[in-house]
Amino acid sequence: MTNYRTKHRIKAIISFILLLGLSSFLLSQTQEWIGFTSGKNIWCLADEGQYLWVGTIGGGLVKLNKSTGEFIIYDKWNSRLPSNYIISIATDSQGNKWIGTDIGLAKFDEVNWSIYNTSNSKLPENYISSIGIDAQGNKWIGTWGGGLAKFDGVNWTVYDWSNSGLPDNRVVKISIDRQGNKWIGTFNGGLAKFDGVRWTVYNNSNSMLPNNNVFAIAIDKEGNKWVGTWGGGLAKFDSINWTIYNTSNSGLPDNYVYAIVIDGQGNKWIGTNSGLAKFDDVNWTVYKTYNSGLLDDHVYAIVIDNQEIKWIGTYFGGLVKFDGVNWTIYNTSNSGLPDNRINTIAVDVHGNKWIGTHEGLAKFDGVNWTVYNTSNSGLPSDYVYAIAIDRQENKWVGTFGGGLAKFSGNNWNVYNTFNSGLPSNLIQTVVIDEQGNKWIGTSGGLAKFDGTNWTVYNASNSVLPSNDIYAIAIDTQGNKWIGTWGGGLVKFDGNNWTIYNTSNSGLPDNYIHAIVIDEQGIKWIATYGGLVKFDGVNWTIYNTSNSKLPSNWVNAIAIDKQNNKWIGTREGLAKFDDVSWSVYNISNSGLPENNIWAITIDAQGNKWIGTTGGGLAVYREGGVIIPPVEVKEKSNEIPTNFALYQNYPNPFNPSTTIEFDIPERTNVKLIVYDILGREVETLIDKELEPWKYKINFTATNLPSGVYFYTLRTPKFTKTNKMLLIK
Repeated sequence: MTNYRTKHRIKAIISFILLLGLSSFLLSQTQEWIGFTSGKNIWCLADEGQYLWVGTIGGGLVKLNKSTGEFIIYDKWNSRLPSNYIISIATDSQGNKWIGTDIGLAKFDEVNWSIYNTSNSKLPENYISSIGIDAQGNKWIGTWGGGLAKFDGVNWTVYDWSNSGLPDNRVVKISIDRQGNKWIGTFNGGLAKFDGVRWTVYNNSNSMLPNNNVFAIAIDKEGNKWVGTWGGGLAKFDSINWTIYNTSNSGLPDNYVYAIVIDGQGNKWIGTNSGLAKFDDVNWTVYKTYNSGLLDDHVYAIVIDNQEIKWIGTYFGGLVKFDGVNWTIYNTSNSGLPDNRINTIAVDVHGNKWIGTHEGLAKFDGVNWTVYNTSNSGLPSDYVYAIAIDRQENKWVGTFGGGLAKFSGNNWNVYNTFNSGLPSNLIQTVVIDEQGNKWIGTSGGLAKFDGTNWTVYNASNSVLPSNDIYAIAIDTQGNKWIGTWGGGLVKFDGNNWTIYNTSNSGLPDNYIHAIVIDEQGIKWIATYGGLVKFDGVNWTIYNTSNSKLPSNWVNAIAIDKQNNKWIGTREGLAKFDDVSWSVYNISNSGLPENNIWAITIDAQGNKWIGTTGGGLAVYREGGVIIPPVEVKEKSNEIPTNFALYQNYPNPFNPSTTIEFDIPERTNVKLIVYDILGREVETLIDKELEPWKYKINFTATNLPSGVYFYTLRTPKFTKTNKMLLIK
């Protein structure tokens, strides 16, 4: 991870070309689920002439034009791909792609999808870890826990430890030699050879195999098997003798080997946790982030095409091409999201989304992405755990280990245990009260910061039951409701403390992950014992036994304008209207992953859902609305009257600009209607400061015709007409 950030410290002779692919991502007004992911976590690759197929962890399947860099992404939101976690890819002689995911097998002929899983076939397990195709066109499918399956297009044959010589049901790798023998790498069971009748098993007890966890297998022209192990290094096996290469006796940079391929000259290219190695049977050449164009040392996938070009997939740095001299970086993401692990989401008054990830802070304005990290900004740590936005539009960013950062949009101020009263650099939550005080939950207690002074509350100087503060909410009376990790719930009115825990209240669990307060002042509390409703007197518990809550591990809660509760759990998303439950998971919705860590609802009613590895999902019943617009200040002059001006150009296709004046701080709505008076799009629904504004409206998905746009505030309403001609 450290070397990943050294990407600019590379010899000048290396040419980096960032080929920004043209993703086929279009937002439909009726599409209820969309997603934003990072495609840089690459697990598998398959070469197909002009195209490279890239399997990512969380970012879906990518078809890359190797000449132009243009790409198409197939994911849960735009195809029948069952999951965005792509574990294995193989291409058959008819050009069909066989895609292994964590929840089933997919066949794709670039038009039609066929899905195989344990429910509709004899596939023994849905986690597909490896795929091999023999000369007869049979697919040999390795699963994680279900053994090995052979599929001839009609019939399935399953081999596992109970009915065959397979030493372990966790199959990691399959390679097929010229004689048709299957060489099968297992997790903890060693290496197995299967000739169709007999099984031969090699492990560290009966052979010189250095480790029983076999992650990679390649077979050279002489029939030697090159076996990569997880912790034991590299082994060469000529069917009689074993030769072991590891960090102690060779130039292998790491004993954890994930990928092996062999080029036309017989050189072995080896992907490890510590870089890429080339071995010509005598000499070793090692490529790392500091001496090559690699952006990450975790090399998990390699293919060599018919031009002898090496395509290298790294787990944190994306896809790289190496032609022997030059390194070229390729984009495989559908967004600028830096990482698929989402910790927190906040929306500012302009509708920008601020997203905290494990690899930095991202800002998304509906069109453009801006990423802030430790390399390009004053952010003290890339692990962003909490975000709060004050009335001056400063972002207060809590990090995991780097303390608290204030970002004005231009300048960064960092507060930590060395230069401030902050009790810990591990920030888990930040909220801002009506007076502008920041209340900061840390692993070392609760801190209040008024911009000058720090006040710290902990288990030593107060009745706070735990120093590990995970959640804070402030009610209309100014009471702070504090969720602790292991100590229960605390109410603090500025003087008095009230403790609620499993011993003295209806709280089902003392581990509080989130607190939200609705318009009636009811507290909704996320615990690892279910969802809790507390009205100040009565406690109501919702769990998997008495409701349709999908899991008792509740991580996040958000409440929409209709007072529906949106609840993120380890096993999916739930909507609760106080009577009925609706549950969304990877099987019945566009959720990319069931483990939901963050939920925020914007002015359009879109639910922004952060997952622990599947990226960012957006959901809105009736269709997601993310206006491809930008609110800009028109001039430095503050107007004296409300005004709505005629759009320009008019007629237009497909974009036009709308200008308006706001003389005082107020709630503003700007809505577009069709000729029948039906709402087409809400461009603005938020509080704005006094200013002259202009906003872009794009009607890509609308038909030609007359439209109206209405500016509405508590004191002013005006409607203008505009004409779209395509």
